[in-house]
Amino acid sequence: MSSRKRISAEQRKENRKEVALAVLKNVPSSPRKMRYVADLVRGTEVFKALGILKFSNKEASAKVEKLLLSAISNWEQKNERKAEPGELYIKIISVDEGSTLKRLRPAPQGRGYRIRKRSNHVTIVLDTFKKEETIQENEQN
Repeated sequence: MSSRKRISAEQRKENRKEVALAVLKNVPSSPRKMRYVADLVRGTEVFKALGILKFSNKEASAKVEKLLLSAISNWEQKNERKAEPGELYIKIISVDEGSTLKRLRPAPQGRGYRIRKRSNHVTIVLDTFKKEETIQENEQN
């Protein structure tokens, strides 16, 4: 590997060290229902988001909570230390449509109604609050 490529690879690796990623695929619920839960926690601090998800009535919130715990664990393993409250936030949470199972339900007069059983994929990216950003926010308040 040439020195230019090595330097850029090390730089990319260093940038990725701050960010943690977790992906949940083929969740058997509609993307619309999962997006409602994702919108509740987008951009919030991770421990506050865990509290929101724990006390939410939605079924999808339990799955997102488990995924968020996995993302926190991924960050802790990358950085070789425990995450402190107020250090991490949810940078990106996206819900994409997965595969759809198509089924038929019997209907009157020999017809059949189509049933679509939808699934989705959820991706969570965590990032750290920068020291300068928090100092500027404190000065503004």
